[in-house]
Amino acid sequence: MKTKRRVAFSLLLALILVAVAAAMMVIGRGHTVYFDNKTLEDYQGQTYKAANKIVVTVKGEEVAKLGPRERGMSIWIGQDFKMVLEITQEKGGESEIREIDLKLPYNVDGIVVNLPALLAGLPEEAWFSEFVPAETEAPEEEVTGDEFGLDGGMGLEDELGLEDGLGDI
Repeated sequence: MKTKRRVAFSLLLALILVAVAAAMMVIGRGHTVYFDNKTLEDYQGQTYKAANKIVVTVKGEEVAKLGPRERGMSIWIGQDFKMVLEITQEKGGESEIREIDLKLPYNVDGIVVNLPALLAGLPEEAWFSEFVPAETEAPEEEVTGDEFGLDGGMGLEDELGLEDGLGDI
């Protein structure tokens, strides 16, 4: 009797853990969303010009104020991304406010959104791209010392406070 009860509770606990893990996988996925205010050149024969200024607000907080050729970013958890854009096309012109809802792909961490293409109503292939960080080469370390990596300077004996390197042998 006790064994059946123990097995039942173990299975119930395992089922609850799997359900929580599945829910967190969908709900808790974090994304970094980058906003580009860059001119989109020659997309199907047309050019979509960058706005003079775009102010991006996410969750009631201003996260970016973008001029032409500038990029901003925001961190978002979940798949349904919402932002408010205040767009000024020409310097000194009237600003227009647009609310945007996007469905973020689950399998992409860094998402780049080209705002002029998005605002023009172009398909996802035109305004969406995955952020790929630029590779930087690590500076080469200067190697000194002999073939065994010993430099003849401060060795173990100096670090241990031993004066002649032999200790108290």
